[in-house]
Amino acid sequence: MSDRETDRFYADPNNSLGYLSRIAFRSFSRALESRTAPHGVTSGQWRFLRVLWIEDGITQRELSRRVGMREPTTVTALKSLERSGFVRREQSTEDRRKVHVFLTPVAKKLEKTLRPHVQEVNELATRGMTPDEVLELRRLLALVGRNLAEEAEGVAADTGA
Repeated sequence: MSDRETDRFYADPNNSLGYLSRIAFRSFSRALESRTAPHGVTSGQWRFLRVLWIEDGITQRELSRRVGMREPTTVTALKSLERSGFVRREQSTEDRRKVHVFLTPVAKKLEKTLRPHVQEVNELATRGMTPDEVLELRRLLALVGRNLAEEAEGVAADTGA
């Protein structure tokens, strides 16, 4: 393709991996939230709950890292989760700079009800794909994520951030 054809190709949002990923992400979020909202859980809260269901009591900073959110965004989400009665935060007794996040009994009970929705939404999203295609899609999405994360780390290192 010539430079002009390449420019035209990427000018069409339907040829942009970023655009297609964003549309897919928004669709995933809406599909999941339609299933979790009746239980009082937003898609934003879901991201944090599923990490805490795997490991309860991790630090706020670690939770932020695992969810892939910046810490100020995590603080806002945790305030929402606290208001909803799903988590409580406790300052570390060993290091006062650290805050640990714990699930409440209400949130622990929700896991059995909500976790099956992940499988349901994934099956809906991959309808028409073979098991091998689903594995390849996971592999490719993970590779894209790693590639972009490496680039972001390089930019942060270059700027001293």
